[in-house]
Amino acid sequence: MRIVLLGAPGSGKGTQSQRLVQKLGIPQISSGDLLRAALARGTPLGLQAKAAMDAGRLVDDSIVLGMIRERLSEPDARAGFILDGFPRNLAQAQALKEMLTSLGQPLDAVVQLEVDYRELVPRISGRRSCADCGRVCNVLTAAQACDPAEPCPKTGKPHRLVQRPDDNEATVTERLRVYDEQTRPLVEYYRSRGLLRSIDAQGDPDEVTRRLTAALSPARSLG
Repeated sequence: MRIVLLGAPGSGKGTQSQRLVQKLGIPQISSGDLLRAALARGTPLGLQAKAAMDAGRLVDDSIVLGMIRERLSEPDARAGFILDGFPRNLAQAQALKEMLTSLGQPLDAVVQLEVDYRELVPRISGRRSCADCGRVCNVLTAAQACDPAEPCPKTGKPHRLVQRPDDNEATVTERLRVYDEQTRPLVEYYRSRGLLRSIDAQGDPDEVTRRLTAALSPARSLG
């Protein structure tokens, strides 16, 4: 299956993508992860993206498209993929359509994860990740609560929790504004093409996964 997950920052795209990876056996392709990895390696594309990521702005399309194109050419993406965080605007959506058409791999489904914005700010600004193993938890909400007694599986010591630069409250507010302005129009874009499914992404993550799986069932039967 070839899937795009849409949703505002903090709507659970990353969590649900990982669950689909296990269910479907296809890779998650996260534009955010690709950008951060490029930055960590000090690649030219990563350095160009740094300022935009730290300020909560969208990275230039040419940078994101270059990384996505390279990732889609890898062998594990031939049987399908889950795009998380891409496309983020109409220009990217059109470029993605042209790219996938040229590869003979059109999208099967696009799922919109709907969450009340009042829930999103604490979801994101409270998010912390372990600097050693990458595990994500939240210091502000009951969901994904941080357990100080649980050791890091990599070091055996307490998790070294850090906050991503783009997860502070001020930046979150800006990211939501940018999402409404540039990414929300994709809902109608994909609805008009018969690809869109929308699910309630609030509540227990297991229940959200069940909703997501049910939404994808018709596309899986056709794929």
